Amino acid sequence: MELVLALAIGVLAGSGIWLLLRPRTFQVIMGLSLVSYAVNLFIFGMGRLWTGRPPVIDASAPIDAAQYADPLPQALVLTAIVIGFATTALFLVVLLASRGFSGTDHVDGREPEA
Repeated sequence: MELVLALAIGVLAGSGIWLLLRPRTFQVIMGLSLVSYAVNLFIFGMGRLWTGRPPVIDASAPIDAAQYADPLPQALVLTAIVIGFATTALFLVVLLASRGFSGTDHVDGREPEA
């Protein structure tokens, strides 16, 4: 499971960085989204990958921290997903406005040479 998670994080981060280096604004926005997904998976993975473990401590049972999932990375990732979605929507609106003003979606405002 850890190998699959590490490969997913690597592929998302690599693809996101490759898209960040592209000249078109839409590709840069998608690259930022992929990098943020990679970081979210990394933070989520730092909370240990447990299945079938209770997220809340039972007051009647003896407390053993190894038997519980860490809720902090889950809360951080959930917050990051919401903020990432909002900023992506904002970036897309700015992209559309910029394309309307300049007529192109290139970062430097010029069409690439053929």
